[in-house]
Amino acid sequence: MYQIINTGKFYADGGAMFGAVPKVSWSRCYPVNERNLCVLAMNTAVVKTACGRVIVIDPGVGGDCLKDAPAVYYQFHELADICEKLRTEAGIEPAEVTDVVFTHLHFDHCGGAVAAGKPVFPNATHWVSRRQNDTEKQPHPLEKDSFLPANTVVLENACLLKLIDNEVIISENFSLKIYDGHTPGQIAAFIRSGDGTPLIFPGDIIPLASQVVPERISAYDLNPSLSWYSKIEILEKAVAEGAVMAFFHDVFTPLATVKRIGRSYKTETTPSFQQFRRVFNR
Repeated sequence: MYQIINTGKFYADGGAMFGAVPKVSWSRCYPVNERNLCVLAMNTAVVKTACGRVIVIDPGVGGDCLKDAPAVYYQFHELADICEKLRTEAGIEPAEVTDVVFTHLHFDHCGGAVAAGKPVFPNATHWVSRRQNDTEKQPHPLEKDSFLPANTVVLENACLLKLIDNEVIISENFSLKIYDGHTPGQIAAFIRSGDGTPLIFPGDIIPLASQVVPERISAYDLNPSLSWYSKIEILEKAVAEGAVMAFFHDVFTPLATVKRIGRSYKTETTPSFQQFRRVFNR
């Protein structure tokens, strides 16, 4: 069983989100306001396996860093307490979580795992790639401000951090694989639900449903060429298996299936532009 829990929203520049692709192309698929800002979500995945594991993927930004740069720039809003969300929407207590997967260590994906200097999920193994952990310790200047190394130290000191070097099977029907492009050593999670339908959680490899078009690569990606190959591999797997994809940052389409159209791809559902005025009429 899996479900998606929204833990909050923030704003990012539309040009940054879609990189070299002209606005006339991408803005038809993802709206911006008058300041060219996209509203983005933090869609945490919660997975319960048949063997009793409770897995949280990318618990969002949390609250500890919101007064610091660069978080202030992104105007985080409608934030939800991940613990309260788990209780009310999934019937899960934080102590029951057995595993936390960080697709990568950028603060909007992993900040919610630590609060007031303590682990939020005290009994959980926290999975991240060794290359991403090393990158956080010696970051490229272009992504230095995206990390919260103090939080990782909290998890390391609590002996809760598990580093992986290659593909790992956490449990039956739940595996992790490492990709590059957005940041070195990002993880994508592959889940097969009880009814057999696969779920792929690609994190910021494909953050928005409209970015299944391979050329729509964020300017935040350190290596766009590697991002392109990573996207193609995941999209081909999604098409071949009829998988549902979870888009961590998509406010309008958090889940969708994908089909190939010629040399490109599209989702089977379309972002709901009816929500546009509700999102930006603030």
